[in-house]
Amino acid sequence: MTMKTRFAPSPTGLLHIGGARTALFSWLHAKKNNGTFVLRIEDTDLERSTPESVAAILEGMQWLGLDYDEGPYYQTQRFDRYEEIIQQLLDQGDAYYCYCSKEEIDALREQQMANKEKPRYNGKCRDSAAEQEGMNRVVRFRNPEAGEVVLDDLVKGKIVVANKELDDLIIARTDGSPTYNLTVVVDDMDMGITDVIRGDDHVNNTPRQMNILKALDAELPRYAHLPMILGDDGARLSKRHGAVGVMQFRDDGYLPEALLNYIVRLGWSYGDQEVFTLEQMIELFDISKVNVSASAFNTEKLTWLNHQYIMNSEPELVAEHLEWHMQQRGIDAATQGPALVDIVIAQRERSKTLVEMADASVYFYQDFNEYDEKAAKKNFKQGTDEVLQALLDAFKSVSEWQGSDLHDIVLQTAEQLELKLGKVAQPLRVAVCGTGMSPSIDVTLALLGRDKTLSRIQQAIDYIKENKY
Repeated sequence: MTMKTRFAPSPTGLLHIGGARTALFSWLHAKKNNGTFVLRIEDTDLERSTPESVAAILEGMQWLGLDYDEGPYYQTQRFDRYEEIIQQLLDQGDAYYCYCSKEEIDALREQQMANKEKPRYNGKCRDSAAEQEGMNRVVRFRNPEAGEVVLDDLVKGKIVVANKELDDLIIARTDGSPTYNLTVVVDDMDMGITDVIRGDDHVNNTPRQMNILKALDAELPRYAHLPMILGDDGARLSKRHGAVGVMQFRDDGYLPEALLNYIVRLGWSYGDQEVFTLEQMIELFDISKVNVSASAFNTEKLTWLNHQYIMNSEPELVAEHLEWHMQQRGIDAATQGPALVDIVIAQRERSKTLVEMADASVYFYQDFNEYDEKAAKKNFKQGTDEVLQALLDAFKSVSEWQGSDLHDIVLQTAEQLELKLGKVAQPLRVAVCGTGMSPSIDVTLALLGRDKTLSRIQQAIDYIKENKY
């Protein structure tokens, strides 16, 4: 039988890190075993599900590169099938109508909690054959009262739950709509899901779902429940730890490959290896090696890893992602300046994120009228205009604009003026970039090009004279 996994998010918000890890682990498990990966949108919560959340999930999956073999399937398109299964369970005697009011159930639970008992439905309607007309009713699954459920969890190991600990859960609401525990069972059964990988907040649901599958005479999938992700302070991951939508990481300048690499290490490891290509992840990933204990999210480590990817990935790949960030700054790199591949090569050593790289590269594409105050004060002094004028005259005589030739001119000008190299190169850098930080001066000038370099040097000369440095 072909292995089949699924990622089944509820579209009630953004795709977060926990969901992205579940998707990645399910995707890797399928890829490693030549299986099929399914995307299913569990949108039966009509009050909370939104088209915007669906779009956010699909965008996040696409950005991460987690391509799915089937789907996306939408539960709201399968209500007829759920109704059919609910009726089947009623006909088999594995489900029954419950007429207990919400007030009755609330009172029952309050009494049980007061008695320090586990809150659960007491089975009042379980053996009542009479139907009551005109009354609201739900449908409950008739959970076995004897025996036990044995779950051989691929991560947590063997889990045994006595059936007497499980109450008769609701599988259809008063309006006839199916509940999560019913829809997920039907979908997994109909779609032939063999391996269910999900967060450990579903552990309590699994024995109930297994009993419904048994009542339907369906094949039981293998289950793997992933431990939660914590912040680096040990608290449950929240927005203050970076528990934001996946696309926020794109906005913050992280490469999807770096984020995937970081996520795969949240609960799984392979020796001391920190950096994995996607091919290595597929080859080495083993769901049974996932840690049982919770993992901590650390933004500093993610940023370190992102820097490794920026430095060591193919420049063309990094440039593809950098282009989006330049566009956010109103820059069309194809028409306004140097190729982004060249920018990546020039800036990758000093840029931990693509946001840093983009911010530090704007001057290559957009002219400016102001200079960094500290840089100008430090480097624009009396006589600097004469240094820049000497450079400008020399650069005007260059026929081919190449970095090595430009560097030689800077060196020769320093020698002719009997100045240290920094007294020439640094004012030049501020003049052409507006700031005191840039790649090496020859690379900077080559990327800027002849026209931008000459006009900006002239602008700096005029600025220095006007401000009487």
